Amino acid sequence: MTIPEAIILGLVEGITEYLPISSTGHLILTTALLGLDEPNEQSAIDAFLIVIQGGAILAVLGLYRARVVQMIRGLFGKDQAGRRLLINLIVAFIPAAILGPLLNDTIERYLFRPAPVIAALAFWGVVMILLGPWQRKFFRPNEAGDGAHAHKFIDIEHLTWRLALVIGLLQCVAMWPGTSRSMITIVGGMIIGLRPKHAAEFSFLLALPTLGGACVYKGLGNFLGTGPNMFVVLGATELIVGILVATIAAAFAVKWLVSYLSRHDLAVFGWYRLVLSAVFAVLILRGVLNVTPDSADPPDPQVQSAAIR
Repeated sequence: MTIPEAIILGLVEGITEYLPISSTGHLILTTALLGLDEPNEQSAIDAFLIVIQGGAILAVLGLYRARVVQMIRGLFGKDQAGRRLLINLIVAFIPAAILGPLLNDTIERYLFRPAPVIAALAFWGVVMILLGPWQRKFFRPNEAGDGAHAHKFIDIEHLTWRLALVIGLLQCVAMWPGTSRSMITIVGGMIIGLRPKHAAEFSFLLALPTLGGACVYKGLGNFLGTGPNMFVVLGATELIVGILVATIAAAFAVKWLVSYLSRHDLAVFGWYRLVLSAVFAVLILRGVLNVTPDSADPPDPQVQSAAIR
């Protein structure tokens, strides 16, 4: 891997990690276009794509440091709202923590290919287009006179552990690459009554344990495993560059998304996903992208990721 390729992958990771358009899908398709999907280096590339998520984690830690401090205070019983938020994040994280390692090998064997990614991009694009109008019809502002049976919007401070569990269960759907962890958690938040902006904030915070766990799992698995080591195959400098670029790009993406969702729903991202899936479908039909594995050898179980993006 070259420095320019590391920069490109860092930009793709940072921009797409928190936008509801699937970072895994974009990274898989980008590595294919860059010619970085050689079978003998695949485990090293997979590890690189997960570890550069550390940049996205750093971005959220910096932008939402007040929330992080609030949860730390809650851990020591000094902030009830922070304690409730911390519990909700743990509850939402548990399903992915259990199912991720169990389904990991199967997912990477059959789904980490352009065709399944494109299918997920298109399907969930349609869902995102339809979700906004449904939510505006089903939920009403928390104002007097809306009627006793109106469904009210909620905010993060009033989220219950049961509703957090719903989001966590939906997050497991994002194990299918091309779905988008950010998208499915924002969609889940909107379904239970969070406004798009608040659903996005919960999604960002939930990314801290989810992406952090994936980074540690994948990084240690690659370092201690018997497959190609990403530091040797790809280079430590390239990894550092990728993380730094991802951090900067993710910070800008998060700030822009929060501002956008304060006024709009997810429809524009749904249309983007449909267009992208159509473009890559054409590339497949023209033979530019390969939809089948280049090798029939099973992946090394010691270096598979728990990526849920």
